Amino acid sequence: MKFVQTIEFRTSRYDEVEAIMSEWESSTASTHTPTRAWTTRDRERDDVYVQIVEFPSYEDAMRNSELPETAAFAQKMMAICDGPPTFRNLDVVRELEL
Repeated sequence: MKFVQTIEFRTSRYDEVEAIMSEWESSTASTHTPTRAWTTRDRERDDVYVQIVEFPSYEDAMRNSELPETAAFAQKMMAICDGPPTFRNLDVVRELEL
């Protein structure tokens, strides 16, 4: 079953977020498990972003979380965000391509 994780965070330093995400992507190119990811910006709340990350399964997401590069990524993100992120862990029960 596909699994999706959302991560909501607030930062006024989005350019730095982009650099950290690119660094993580290249350093885990052969080991990361997400199949798709979006970073979105909230239109009603300044400096609020939501990442939506798709995985083949919950187990794949947990393997990705255990990567040392993912832990380093999370630490770097915490340093430039205005408070802790909010996570939601979601099993995909229906998928439609329209």
